[in-house]
Amino acid sequence: MKIDLGALRLLESEREIPFDELVVIIEQAILTAYHKHVGHDSEARAQINRKTGELNILEVETDDEGNELGEADVTPDDFGRVAALAARQVINQRLRALADDTLLGEYKDREGTIAAGVIQQGTDPRLVQVDLGTIEAVLPPEEQTPGEQYRHGDRLRVFITKVERGNKGPSVIVSRTHPGLVRGLFELEVPEIHNHLVEIASTAREAGHRTKIAVRALQPGINAKGAAIGELGSRVRAVTSELGDEKIDIVDYSEDLATFVASALSPAKVTRTEVVSEELKAVRAFVPESQLSLAIGKEGQNARLAAKLTGAKIDIQPDRA
Repeated sequence: MKIDLGALRLLESEREIPFDELVVIIEQAILTAYHKHVGHDSEARAQINRKTGELNILEVETDDEGNELGEADVTPDDFGRVAALAARQVINQRLRALADDTLLGEYKDREGTIAAGVIQQGTDPRLVQVDLGTIEAVLPPEEQTPGEQYRHGDRLRVFITKVERGNKGPSVIVSRTHPGLVRGLFELEVPEIHNHLVEIASTAREAGHRTKIAVRALQPGINAKGAAIGELGSRVRAVTSELGDEKIDIVDYSEDLATFVASALSPAKVTRTEVVSEELKAVRAFVPESQLSLAIGKEGQNARLAAKLTGAKIDIQPDRA
């Protein structure tokens, strides 16, 4: 039989798979098919003529004493269909692997960014499938926002957390709880952040409930907090809408820890702060007694997020002065 070398040359030019590589993998696949066909292994090899495409199975011949005499053509007469099937299978496998490599590279470069997708119906109700256009990503239970509903056909934005090679091709894991999702959404909504005029210095998030972000201007004359909020709150409102109305506090970042803690406890009004220990980053914050519950927050959430945002240990006390 003959292998269509023209088709292999076309694959070489279109898919940039070297011609010799294709020939070698086809020869290996055909040899495996030959051994299955005859029902035993032998010292044989498949050879494709690089000029004519002619395929032969060559087997080592030996004399009675085991000395090699050369090679004999042992290609079975009924082997053409089997060889053709083996060649097609190995070419398809190579093309799938190449496509997988392309996808893997594309999404590996997008790891740590956000993407828009459409929710698809999956076989496992716990795993949400998200169609990103060229691949279906997986939103596992631990990356799903508590209380959020994921309905087939809904559009949503996700954060790409991990891209790796799986058993069935590239595997993309996405998240709706990662703080990076909030960062990415603000980059989309706030030109000053996208253009690196304003920076999100730190974030703290309890997905589905509340997020705090600290912003600072990287260029004089820019109101970082105002830029992030937008006119009449339009920019922050667009982000909260994408997150299912999750509350977002935007505060001013400061290199001075005491000042930063005071801002981070927003919306509570802090009357004064003092650094108890520089080494332990311990800060005592004083608030009016009427604002104490607001500073602490429901189940301690506001204080907990402020501590995470600033990296400080915060002791909140009523200001009775």
